[in-house]
Amino acid sequence: MTEKQIKATECFNNHMHCSQSVLFAFAEECGITEETAFRLGSCFGSGMRKGNVCGACTGALMVLGLLFGERRMGDSEERQRSNRINDEFMNRFAMANGTCICNELLGCDISTPEGVQYARDNGLFKDFCPKMVESAVKILEDMIAEQRNAE
Repeated sequence: MTEKQIKATECFNNHMHCSQSVLFAFAEECGITEETAFRLGSCFGSGMRKGNVCGACTGALMVLGLLFGERRMGDSEERQRSNRINDEFMNRFAMANGTCICNELLGCDISTPEGVQYARDNGLFKDFCPKMVESAVKILEDMIAEQRNAE
């Protein structure tokens, strides 16, 4: 595991959301504080608490937006670049993990109390979710290096 993967999984294992954990690992690189990372990522865990897009993905997209996103209104070139980067991350995550949708990854509907209980009873938050955090961080590290090499 890389240093950032370790940092992100330790954060997740300390009861932070997957979205917070990924963003936290890149906070310094993004020019934000750890507190800001926690606050920004706080409403995106568990697929925005509805089992939608995995929080590890949303945390990663926040990182990519902070590093390579649009900086000026009306700049269609920056818009196209951020759209391309977004699509590339989501495609890579889905290729590596089968999907980007939290409920599909976990095999249960975590927007319901029964689904959350199922995930807890089966150790999904403890054993499976950290793997998604690691995957998102690895893809991010690769993409950041590729973007910087292309600049």
